[in-house]
Amino acid sequence: MTPQVRVLRGSPDEFELAALVAGIVAGRAPGADDDAVARRARRAALDRRRWVDGAQQLRGTLARGGDAWRWSGRA
Repeated sequence: MTPQVRVLRGSPDEFELAALVAGIVAGRAPGADDDAVARRARRAALDRRRWVDGAQQLRGTLARGGDAWRWSGRA
């Protein structure tokens, strides 16, 4: 069996080597990167929808307080 990880320089102790292997295994786990990719895809789709939606461009923030009704007609 050939080693999958080879140390080229230095002499790591067993804990450093274990941390390295744990990081590699966690990065290659199924679904580890899928969540990040799905979040980016959802965010991109939402941004595209907002870009196309004309109502989003016209909508401003709502005024709060006692005179909110007076300022609601102004953008």
